[in-house]
Amino acid sequence: MTDTTNHAHVETRSHKPPRTEFMVYFAIIFVATLPLACITWALAAIKSGSLTEKGPVARAWSQARIITPMIFSA
Repeated sequence: MTDTTNHAHVETRSHKPPRTEFMVYFAIIFVATLPLACITWALAAIKSGSLTEKGPVARAWSQARIITPMIFSA
């Protein structure tokens, strides 16, 4: 026998972190990753002999964009 009940009214909860809390965590992680990003950028520039595409700020920003959502999804 086939189940013909309508499940369209079932609500799905999406959990979104508060914007302010997310930005605070993002800022802390960005500041924490900036020194390491500077070191890795400098070592890559010395090794290749030229400046790389991404600077240290862009590298730290990328890391913060990756790490912060991981914290909120845990």
